[in-house]
Amino acid sequence: MLPHAFELPAALLILLGGVVSCLAGYRLFKIVLGIYGFVLGAMLASSAMGATNTTGMIVAALIGGACGALLLVFAYFIGIALVGAGLGALVAHVAWSASGRADPPWLAVVVLSILGAIGAMFLQRYVIIVATAFGGAWTAIVGGLAISGDRGAARAASAGDVWILYPTTPAPGQRWVPIAWIVLGLIGTGVQLGITGRKRK
Repeated sequence: MLPHAFELPAALLILLGGVVSCLAGYRLFKIVLGIYGFVLGAMLASSAMGATNTTGMIVAALIGGACGALLLVFAYFIGIALVGAGLGALVAHVAWSASGRADPPWLAVVVLSILGAIGAMFLQRYVIIVATAFGGAWTAIVGGLAISGDRGAARAASAGDVWILYPTTPAPGQRWVPIAWIVLGLIGTGVQLGITGRKRK
């Protein structure tokens, strides 16, 4: 959580990072890992500070972001395994949501996460392309909504709704978001497979 004055620049960076990840995630995978590591580290570190301590939040976000970025960039193979595990967990949640159930059992999430991590190590190129395309598409959508000042998105964010983190659970009145996410993810996958992620001869 950042102070209000920093929300627009942060949203612009999130949108830009999402577009880069979506369209060139495989070619720039270490940079993408750095971006997502920075965002994750900044979120965790700044959330430990009080909301009224603006300077403390900014310093904590910068230090936490730098640590998160370095951790994921230097832990390249761990990053790939985490991407695969994340895809496995996403598959579990999507499958259970499609069947009309609330949350998948923890064992299904664990098993699919392990299978995803193992599969990611064997099929690195394709897992990285799909994960960065869909992860970048979602990041770009969240950044775009934040920039546009969407009131529904702002209400959902302040209420702590889960749609911000889970594409399969859209905000109330935002049923187009999962469709846009899938379309952007498929476009990003196609661009990477055909252009930016093609193997160099």
